[in-house]
Formats: sequence, C-alpha cells, structure tokens
Amino acid sequence: MVEMEVIAVRVDIPGNAPVLVLREVAGAGRLVPIFIGQAEAGAIGFALDGVVTPRPMTHDLFCETIEHLGASLSAVEITRVEQSTFYAELILKVGDVESRLSARPSDAVALALRFHCPVWASESVLDEAGLLPDDDTDDNGDGGDVVEEFRAFIDNVNPEDFAS
Repeated sequence: MVEMEVIAVRVDIPGNAPVLVLREVAGAGRLVPIFIGQAEAGAIGFALDGVVTPRPMTHDLFCETIEHLGASLSAVEITRVEQSTFYAELILKVGDVESRLSARPSDAVALALRFHCPVWASESVLDEAGLLPDDDTDDNGDGGDVVEEFRAFIDNVNPEDFAS
C-alpha cells in the first residue's frame, strides 16, 4: 500500500462532474483522479475547509456512530479499480480487533478526513489510474502547481478515458 494525500476536489468542466484528486505522498507523486458524486464532493470539501455545520451531515453522523460504538477508523484503503470503478475499505478498530468494511472511495475519504487517519492506495490502483506530474513542475509543497496541472488535465478528460 502507498500512502496518499487528498489534494482537492475539482469539477470536470466538460461533464460538470466532481473529481477527487489524491496524490502519492512519497515516490513520483502520482495523481489519482476519482470521479465522485456531488454530495460526497461537498462532504470532502467541508472536511478540507474545516467547516462545522450546525447539525451533523451524514458523514459526521457516521463518525459519531463509530465513536459511540467504541470503535475508531484507523485507515482507509483504495484497494482496486475495475472497469473505471474504484473500491475502498474502511479499517475499523475496536480494541485490538480490526474489521474491514467495503465503501465507496468518496465516502471513505470523507470519513478519513474527519478521523484524521491515513488514506492508502494499492500499487495496482496507482499502476492503473495514477498519472505522473510533469517533471518540470516547481511544487512548493502546497499542491498548488500540481492542482493547476491537474485542472488542465481535467478540462480535457472523460470518465471513459479510465476504462481498461
């Protein structure tokens, strides 16, 4: 597994579809774009911006439920891509017992941001869906240059481009 960081949620201009952008923490800094739903994009955006709503949103409620049951979310793993569909697992812990729960990557990332836990991707996900940033990108560590480069990519990409 390779540790990933959440860079941003952007909108694919031609299709008006939200795209979650993950970046490999170490190594080549490969980017993984994942098309997601509007609601999940909002939930991820709220978490990235530290927005606290007056009433709990669905992901906040799920976090409260996990904690109420004495569990914690220790990690999220993006496990595979099949026909352009990404799959993820929540790694839940209750005491010393670890459980895995299948989830959509968008929901899993929304929860990971709230629990401040790591997001991992399998090497096969990076091999299939990872995009290398340009070698001449001058990235100062805030992801800005990579995000700008990715925006240019998103402007010209379609979901079908990721089909095997």
